[in-house]
Amino acid sequence: MWPKREAELLDGGSLYWIIKGQMCARQPIVGLEECFDGHGIRHCRIVMSSDIVRVDPRPHRPFQGWRYLDPADAPRDLTPGEADMAPELARELAALGLI
Repeated sequence: MWPKREAELLDGGSLYWIIKGQMCARQPIVGLEECFDGHGIRHCRIVMSSDIVRVDPRPHRPFQGWRYLDPADAPRDLTPGEADMAPELARELAALGLI
């Protein structure tokens, strides 16, 4: 599948990582490449930045496929001090509404 909103993805879009039921990080998308499998079927290769940005953790169920997250609904990036915190502690503090 190829994303229908390609221009938006390439203009500051990110792939958000959901780990253990928490949306906890994002990785900026820097490009999309057309590729083909051994049967000649067209696919989309997502090229991402090597930078992983921790975000304010929030519960989220896992899913497959494209989902477009409205910027207003996107979790905020953690500050450097918050990002240095152990993920388990950040999850607990977020569950308590403290960060």
